Amino acid sequence: MQAQQAQPAEAAVAHRIVQAQLFTRSTLGFTPPPYALGDGLPSGEWTTVDLPYSAPTRMLSSATLAQEPSQALPLTTEVWYRLAVPALVSEASPLYLYVPRWKSDGQIAIYGDGRLLYKSDARFLWNAVNLPLWIPLQGTAGAPAVREIQIRGQRLSGTRAAMSTAWVGTSEAIGWRYQLRYWLQSDFPAMSSAAFLAAGIFAFGVWLRRRRETIYLMFFVASAVACVRTLHYFVSRQRVPISDEWFSWLTVSSLFWLVLISYFFLRSLHGLRHRWLTITACAVTALASAITLPVVPALPKAALISPLLYAVLLVMGTTLFIVACRDAWHVRSREAGLLGGWGLLSLLAGGYDWLLQSHLLVNVEGMYLGAYSNIGVFFIASYVILHRYLAAIEGMERVNVHLEHRLREREVELVQSHARLREVEHRETLAQERQRLMQDMHDGLGSSLTSALHLVRHGKAGSEELAQVLAECMDDLKLAIDSMEPVDADLLLLLATLRFRLAPRLEGLGMQLRWEVSEVPPLPWLDAAAALHLLRILQECFANVVKHAQASFIQLECEECNGGIEVRVIDDGRGFDVHAALQARGRGLKNQLRRAEALGGRMSWSRSTGEPSAVTRCVLWLPLQAPQSGERSAP
Repeated sequence: MQAQQAQPAEAAVAHRIVQAQLFTRSTLGFTPPPYALGDGLPSGEWTTVDLPYSAPTRMLSSATLAQEPSQALPLTTEVWYRLAVPALVSEASPLYLYVPRWKSDGQIAIYGDGRLLYKSDARFLWNAVNLPLWIPLQGTAGAPAVREIQIRGQRLSGTRAAMSTAWVGTSEAIGWRYQLRYWLQSDFPAMSSAAFLAAGIFAFGVWLRRRRETIYLMFFVASAVACVRTLHYFVSRQRVPISDEWFSWLTVSSLFWLVLISYFFLRSLHGLRHRWLTITACAVTALASAITLPVVPALPKAALISPLLYAVLLVMGTTLFIVACRDAWHVRSREAGLLGGWGLLSLLAGGYDWLLQSHLLVNVEGMYLGAYSNIGVFFIASYVILHRYLAAIEGMERVNVHLEHRLREREVELVQSHARLREVEHRETLAQERQRLMQDMHDGLGSSLTSALHLVRHGKAGSEELAQVLAECMDDLKLAIDSMEPVDADLLLLLATLRFRLAPRLEGLGMQLRWEVSEVPPLPWLDAAAALHLLRILQECFANVVKHAQASFIQLECEECNGGIEVRVIDDGRGFDVHAALQARGRGLKNQLRRAEALGGRMSWSRSTGEPSAVTRCVLWLPLQAPQSGERSAP
């Protein structure tokens, strides 16, 4: 029972291999690894090395260098490692081989006791140099234990190869190491690069709508270049769909591009310009991209080009970021200061990556830090964009608050102005109405009272004449009162008011009033002043009939005709000479013509002698629309 309880604890076993046997030999070109080691390992001298191990660079002789250009295939070195697996409880669960880091220019193959366990698909100069290996040594629990692991690889002569320590054990014991390493070296940089690129695409969409804000375009370019730059950190073990030469060119050149676009991004933040520094940086970037193109013939001592390019990049980047930090300090731009400082730290991380890639001064098992520099750029650039976006929103909110405040002030001013205008309009209306009434009373009632006063003073007025004058005064007063009543453009209502006033008087004089009025459309222009004009005209017509015509009846007709409305006053009196009446001193007919003209209408008089009796017609034609010429005359 105790043995059964102890078995799960013994199943989680792990062993770290820190020593290996090494064999190297010169080869010509890259050759595929053997499918199986049926003939055994290559014979020759094997040496014991400690892991992690970095192979020293072999200096090629002058004779070899002289022969190399004539070779169709490059000079390579085949490298073999033998790792001894100690006795483990292999029956408990399957065992795995975990290699944190390795470097080989050609295909890598891993054998277990001479049996092929893993082989990369093809040569990868840049692909998968940052991915750990996870190889099953046993398919199932209880399978024969692997006692020795053989690892075969190839590298270009004159370059370095490396192998870290190795782990052998169960998935429970060492699986977390592999998963953590794979996530840190591949998954996390891939996710951050994808997030950076997605944010860049969003910024590009913003720039398409706001072309003047180039910071969004630079953010997009920086995200795209950063994605290209970090591509070699997380590509799979399969080959990318471009040649190693072009992939190498993208990897190296994108470093210069990223530094340059970061400088332009910084320049847009602090707003300062350094013409010659910008021209120099652009020229160095263009030159570095040009001389590393795969189409350019190989330069002599090509092995020195890469360290020289990294040195130039370090000098250029350090200069640009120091100047940017200084400019950010001068203009007090915290955003530019953060990005410039992170640029300097990224250069240090890039230097560390170069040392790690060249296996100089740093542990072979270290991880590349360059991928994490892009993460910082992403967060800082996103912070800059977000800060500007929020600042723009806050600015718009402040503008809206200010506009709302101004709008409220203007509303108060408009209300006060409207109140003042209404008060002024009310005063003007009262003044105009007062003036109209005064003028009307002066011309009508005042004139009649003056005539009556003159007759009384000179003893010329009898009781009947005086009563007639006073009755006319009362009629004038009633007309002024009736004109002030609202008629709402209704001519028939105005005529009905006139009938109400005049009918009793005519009946008292023994005259018959005939009323033949038909429906007519409303007159929009019929206001108080126009109503008084109309009443004065009809009053004058009735007064002339009563005083001079000796008629037995008066007939009033109203109907729509001739594009307007005709109001006709007909009597059976003795009639009069219109021409002579107009030439006389009296102003009755002249006032009627003047008032009709003020209304935009026409006055006419006619006499007919037909059967059964002769009649006189006074016709007033009124327009349906308001008069167009000038203002109406005063009543």
